[in-house]
Amino acid sequence: MKLTPAFLSLCIAASTFLEAGAHLNLNIKRDSNGLQEVVTWDKHSLFINGERVRLYGGEVHPFRQPSLDLYLDIFQKIRSLGYNMVSFYTFWWLHEPKRGEISFEGFRDLVPFFDAAKKAGIWLIARPGPYINAEVSAGGFPGWAQNTDGLWRTSNSSYVEAYQLYMIEITKVIAQYQITEGGPIILYQTENEYTNYQSPYTEDFVYEQELVKTIRDAGIVIPITHNDASPLGRYVKYVDVWGFDGYPLGFNCASPDQWAPNSVPENYWSSHLKYAPNVPLSIFEFQGGAFDGWGGAGFPKCALLTGANFERVFYKNLLAMGSSTISIYMTYGGTNWGGISHANGYTSYDYGAAVAEDRTIGVKYLEAKLLANFAQVSSALLTAEPQNTGSTLGAFTGNQALKTFQTVDVVGNQTAFYTVRQADASLITVQKYKLTVKTSAGDVTIPTLGGDLTLNGKDAKIHVVDYLAGSTQLVYSSAEVFTWATIDKQDIVVLYGGAGELHEFAVQYTGEAPTAKVVSGSDIIKQQASNGVLTVQFTANGQTVVDVGAAKFFLVDRETAYQFWVLYLPGQGNFASFSTANPIIVKGGYYLRNVNVKGSTLSIAGDLNVTTTFEIIAPAAQSKHILFNGSPIPAKKSGYGTLLATKQVALPPVTLPDLSTLAWKSADSLPEITSAYDDSKWTVANQTETVNPNKPTTPTILYGHNYGFHTGNLLWRGHFEATGSETAFVTDVWGGLAFGYTVWLDGTYLGSWEGDAPSANKERSFSLPTALAAGSKHVITILQDHMGYDEDWWAASDSFRAPRGIRSYSFAGSTSTSVEWRVTGNLGGESYPDEVRGALNEGGLYGERQGWHLPGFDDSKWAVGKPTDGIKAAGVNFYRTSFTLNVPSGVDYPIAIVTKNSTANPHFRAQFYVNGYQFGKYANAIGPQTSFPIPEGVLHHNGVNTLAVSLWAHDGTGAALNTLTLETTKRVISSKGKISNIPAPKWTPRPGAY
Repeated sequence: MKLTPAFLSLCIAASTFLEAGAHLNLNIKRDSNGLQEVVTWDKHSLFINGERVRLYGGEVHPFRQPSLDLYLDIFQKIRSLGYNMVSFYTFWWLHEPKRGEISFEGFRDLVPFFDAAKKAGIWLIARPGPYINAEVSAGGFPGWAQNTDGLWRTSNSSYVEAYQLYMIEITKVIAQYQITEGGPIILYQTENEYTNYQSPYTEDFVYEQELVKTIRDAGIVIPITHNDASPLGRYVKYVDVWGFDGYPLGFNCASPDQWAPNSVPENYWSSHLKYAPNVPLSIFEFQGGAFDGWGGAGFPKCALLTGANFERVFYKNLLAMGSSTISIYMTYGGTNWGGISHANGYTSYDYGAAVAEDRTIGVKYLEAKLLANFAQVSSALLTAEPQNTGSTLGAFTGNQALKTFQTVDVVGNQTAFYTVRQADASLITVQKYKLTVKTSAGDVTIPTLGGDLTLNGKDAKIHVVDYLAGSTQLVYSSAEVFTWATIDKQDIVVLYGGAGELHEFAVQYTGEAPTAKVVSGSDIIKQQASNGVLTVQFTANGQTVVDVGAAKFFLVDRETAYQFWVLYLPGQGNFASFSTANPIIVKGGYYLRNVNVKGSTLSIAGDLNVTTTFEIIAPAAQSKHILFNGSPIPAKKSGYGTLLATKQVALPPVTLPDLSTLAWKSADSLPEITSAYDDSKWTVANQTETVNPNKPTTPTILYGHNYGFHTGNLLWRGHFEATGSETAFVTDVWGGLAFGYTVWLDGTYLGSWEGDAPSANKERSFSLPTALAAGSKHVITILQDHMGYDEDWWAASDSFRAPRGIRSYSFAGSTSTSVEWRVTGNLGGESYPDEVRGALNEGGLYGERQGWHLPGFDDSKWAVGKPTDGIKAAGVNFYRTSFTLNVPSGVDYPIAIVTKNSTANPHFRAQFYVNGYQFGKYANAIGPQTSFPIPEGVLHHNGVNTLAVSLWAHDGTGAALNTLTLETTKRVISSKGKISNIPAPKWTPRPGAY
């Protein structure tokens, strides 16, 4: 390959992210793609510059967070988890909303995402598609794809031609930020879950090859990967590193405590050997939450479904099966603002992830931190393979209620990991057991000093054998390893267990037998030194600190372990933030971001919600003075050598406006139902052909996409001359799951389909209120919701083409009534006017077309009215107000718009616009979402904000929001830094608006 200046500097700085004492393993036989030697692999793991690397991270989508300054906070929270990688999709539609016109401006700019990842020390896996699934509208395909012929996700020439511009241009952007060019991107995924096909179609090898060629021709030299939706060997021929996905608990969050008995997968290792034995076992997506649809249980329950118990059982199982690349989907979900979501998704994409939609963290995050840190300091685990796949029941314990994986380092041929869990994953019973294993000191049954080990219900434990922590050789430990580090030539080892559990560890020694000296906390149960092994037994309860020879052990329960953070001092050179060479261990704090050293001063950055006493384990010469978020805090030595430093916290107050007392203005946003309304500027719906496979029965095509309308509300007006015999209007409208529609005749309300979660279309008959005179002229008006296009999960299925519009209509009593239809959606359709907020931000309501949701619109002539007062009849009203926020500096106070379900006149829908950005789509009778976090930057935390609400009442009696409030979701002092307001252009006259 050509050695670019960037690559040469990279090689010079290669050791930046290596652990202390590590060396480049250039003598190991590694595979590469022949285009570069920076990212290589063998059957165990990836290498970066010759050093083995475990990729442990998760998924983040840049397009689901339009406040770009918040990327760094998200990446830093992921880095503090112990993760070192983020996988990300890009969304074709947002970049090419009109065919042939590509954009990487504003929120579509990927460079801030790449820069923030590098600054935080996060490697990136790029996944641009062209198909991504991702619970986005059309699975990532652009709206204009609806009007192209031929099957997509195949080698069909019209599809291949369609993706060329996007794939070439976005790949050029990604190529500039490959690691070979000094960037953080180390892998590139082609397609996504190309696993299932609509019969009679099967895997299209030509498609796979052509797509890889397009990627390579656009400048990608790093390894190309693919993620099989399940381990079936798809795409394995044409990628460098093949892997697959796993979602073992599925996506029903309604009963989060219910797991299937056999839900823990055990076939990953055998599938790896079957399909790709010469590459690392890579899980490119593993369940980190669940998507939730309209009418669902809500993301808090999804977080419970995949919470701390799930992480302990399922993530440890991945390590037990030898996975060295693990990406948790999602780790930060974000928001389906505007029309991003597919039909079965609402505004939140929180996903129940470890980092919540509002960027807050909780127990799920803290549990994930325990395992990730263990994985990153356990180098032997990188070359470990399972030894007893298929014979785990009762193994090593003799307890038939338990399964135990034995995973052994096959390179070092010494360290072993025993992962114990319930055989029946559905059980919450307590199991007592002993573990019989071979060690370098002989066969042992643990605990050797009496008692039993305990597995409490939905739990799993990794017991280590012959585990090296610096120069300290653990013969075994039933307590789990959180982390270890060598600081000032002393090994620091943190072991943990469930509160009240009995645990035992053994340390190898030479010469005179050491003793375990308790220097803080509860006394240990017992100890015994014999034949070069010191065995220590203790009960996990709070924190006990024990000196064993030259090593110091922190023996803690799980809740105490949650308080520990492992932070790394930055290294030198281009990849300084990726360093793992100089760890600092700190106990305490809601969230710790990073550390730095200048001379003898240690600076800690983080977020706190209460006064906090830190316990700091750091080199003495670098920690004579302590700063927290730039301010000095007094420190003193503990009785056993650590530093104790207290940060006083007084959360500054903030007063949020009471939305109920603000001056609200209101205007009718459905003039289209009046007799005087002029629809001459609307698009005439007179096309007679469509490429859509779902053929309508209407004389002309009444699908919104045929006329360039792909998102938000659609409006149809049908002009007809009555025959005099019409008695009812019958129509079948398609809008996607949970959609609704309302019908009027000449301004008279006929009725609605208010929607329900399982219905993507609905045929209804609406009686006409009076007989129509023969020859009289009338207008039928239909307002319908467009919930986003369906995905294309099955390749070659065209499922993303499920129509949005009217598939059939008729007049009962008359077969000869002829209707001339007109349609509108968002202003301009694919040629939308608001290029800053993008193609999916607004729909076809009159107020949206006029720009009423934008700041600066003059509503002085509007009537006074609040959304909580509502409207008294079926229809749509728009509401506007403004307010000023003055959130103190140095804090992180996420804010949400919150409403409560209304049971009086329940059938209504609302949209919430903040400074012109649609950040809430609410369906009162369907739910479940009632809280809508608004990212700082979208919401101006220091300045004036415009809030607009559209309210659509389905029932003739009207509707009103029950409540509407602004609420903080968390309050912490913070080191996240200043967040700039994102561009929010004010209203200007919209040429051609109607």
